[in-house]
Amino acid sequence: MISSLLLLAASILAAPHWVIQNSGSTARLRGVSAVSDRIAWVSGSGSTVLRTADGGATWQKLKITTDTLDFRDIDAIDSQTAYLLSIGNGPLSRIYKTTDGGATWALQFKNDDPKAFYDAMSFWDANHGIVVGDSIDGQFCIMTTENGGQIWKRVPSSSLPPALENEGAFAASGTNIAVSGKTHAWIGTGAARQARVLQTTDRGRTWKVSNTPLVAGASAGIFSVAFRDTKHGVVVGGDYTKEKETVGNLAVTNDGGEIWSLVNGLSGYRSAVTYVGVNSQSDQKSMLVAVGPSGADYSTDDGRTWTQIEGPGFDTLSFVRARVSGWPIGWAAGAGGTIGKLTLQ
Repeated sequence: MISSLLLLAASILAAPHWVIQNSGSTARLRGVSAVSDRIAWVSGSGSTVLRTADGGATWQKLKITTDTLDFRDIDAIDSQTAYLLSIGNGPLSRIYKTTDGGATWALQFKNDDPKAFYDAMSFWDANHGIVVGDSIDGQFCIMTTENGGQIWKRVPSSSLPPALENEGAFAASGTNIAVSGKTHAWIGTGAARQARVLQTTDRGRTWKVSNTPLVAGASAGIFSVAFRDTKHGVVVGGDYTKEKETVGNLAVTNDGGEIWSLVNGLSGYRSAVTYVGVNSQSDQKSMLVAVGPSGADYSTDDGRTWTQIEGPGFDTLSFVRARVSGWPIGWAAGAGGTIGKLTLQ
């Protein structure tokens, strides 16, 4: 019976495709967070934040501030609560929070270090979150919160390995931090001589680092990290100046991030990847979807082989299970206000 269901799922997933939605925006959208099959949040350049409450049929533009900011990451906890990250040196790096569906936003954090530049964030739950920035003077810049963002504390350098020269996290999709359970997190880095993964098993108190075989350099490295449990994960990236280059842009791990193995199969540089659970929780494999400006790919065998998805490219993506059917549904967003919806049923 289980085998029959898996074969049926595989046939249904044979040709996923994007349905392009009307966002009403021309901004470059690099942040997206799906809450349900009805509600999703999107963020981008020009202080742009959009929210849908009807499955993407319409998108409402939300007002955050009169300042012009580049919102590279948005993380929604539920239909009413979301965190928003803007990027840039000094005071341009900020964190806002809403608890009323985006009607009002509170400024939680405004960077006062002229050397600091924050890139991405992620949350274990409504109270516990993590933010990463580029390294400063050879030290990683990571902050955590334990009280819903009321206080953000920088992780002491004594708890972190030293950073490589110019090592940082690309602010391309808001997905270069992955969290699992209540305590595990992984951060992908780049812009250095080696693409690496930082990992913690105690919610950011202590960290270690491992090398990956992805290409590395000023414009290359890891752009996105995803884990389906505390052992099995994937990193994607490449060189963003070579969007269609197909080598050195994907690696997988099955030991929690200690050892990474290079895999070929993506059809270009990819800025975001996510696991998409298509079967029951007892199954050992999940579908993966990866996107980049030049296109998208999917895998149904835990990242060993990949197939290109017809349609446009995107910068970021987010999936959630539909409440009634239980099937995954997701949104991807990118340049020119493009939003695509991918359903797998």
